[in-house]
Amino acid sequence: MDDRFLAYKVLSKIERDKAYSNIAVDAVLNQNEASSAPFVCALVYGVIERKITLDYYLSQLLTQPIKKLNPQVLTILRMGVYQIKYMDKVPVSAAVNESVKLSKKVKCGFASGLINSVLRKIASTEIELPNTDNKIYDLSIAYSCPENLVTHYVNDYGYIKAEEILKASVGAVPVFLRVNTLKTTSNELIDMLSNEGITAKSLGNGTSLEVVDGGAVFKTESYKKGYFHAQDLASQDCILNFAPKKNDVVFDVCAAPGGKSFTMAQMMENQGEIYSFDLYDHKIKLINDGAKRLGINIINAQIGDASVYNPDLPKADKILCDVPCAGLGVIRRKPEIKYKDFTFVDKLCELQYNILENSALYLKEKGVIMYSTCSLSNKENIEICRRFLEEHKDFKNGGMVTSFPHEKGSDGFFYAILIRE
Repeated sequence: MDDRFLAYKVLSKIERDKAYSNIAVDAVLNQNEASSAPFVCALVYGVIERKITLDYYLSQLLTQPIKKLNPQVLTILRMGVYQIKYMDKVPVSAAVNESVKLSKKVKCGFASGLINSVLRKIASTEIELPNTDNKIYDLSIAYSCPENLVTHYVNDYGYIKAEEILKASVGAVPVFLRVNTLKTTSNELIDMLSNEGITAKSLGNGTSLEVVDGGAVFKTESYKKGYFHAQDLASQDCILNFAPKKNDVVFDVCAAPGGKSFTMAQMMENQGEIYSFDLYDHKIKLINDGAKRLGINIINAQIGDASVYNPDLPKADKILCDVPCAGLGVIRRKPEIKYKDFTFVDKLCELQYNILENSALYLKEKGVIMYSTCSLSNKENIEICRRFLEEHKDFKNGGMVTSFPHEKGSDGFFYAILIRE
């Protein structure tokens, strides 16, 4: 099936149903054969990621406000502009002509002339991004980020760091792997992947690799045989600093899909007990399936509400609270996040605090809690931990770390080590 038509279907579903991009992409690609799945994915994620910038370009050439455009026509125009501005391997003629064909295919032929005219002007006109006295507005257009979210980053981290965060929120997304040290070594895995057409490089710590080039790494025999699992570098660093040991009893209270539990099991040399909790059966299945593939047998995955105390559970040496969050550190992976209405964050913070406080009830004396999020928000991170330390004098601060995506190429991430004295 035509790749641009598939991309159009996905984008229309995301706009219409507020669907998650990764779920919508997978659903369409599983139901339809694409000649180039990478092209479909690049076009879909690119249009979502750059939507505000794309609309700015269009607004400079349209005679009517964007809001008055037919939604289908707007989607086609955004796709066309993205191909012209950001996909170097797509000729302008192909971007224009295929957009016109697409309009007719989806019964928007009435707008084919408009689409043809506007896209040709986009290709031939030098449109500069705004440089005004309103820095928030300028950053919003340049990095396709709503002004309220730009303001949030500026308030928490200042203009310079906010712009660095925004720069890192668009463009290529790195793929990091965690070597399964129960089965292989970093160098051995690099060789195995090379034989399967994947180029990966070691990041120097003996357990982390970055995929540099190649195809679908998660369809390789190396993956099927459990020699690695996917895990962002910041998440790996978090667990390395958590440092679970052999024979520890460890809780992972919001565990799915299980990456942090898997890394802890490997660090524990598959000796001890890890209780991995989540709310739903299908998420527990994800954890169990991953543990089986990796050859891990110390993970006890079960349904559990992290905010409600269960007196039947044992005490733990270490507890990981990787709580539900706004996801402001993973926008480049899930670009639709940035267009959300973040009024829900206050309620989310109360849930985060309840999970942290409830988890402390399971902790042994001299035990350690690791509180973490993949969000860049002081309200969700530092303020939660400061409140906890203020209200629980038997705990001390073992350190708080924020990882920014422009520093190591990792996701935005926060963790705090809270030690019971």
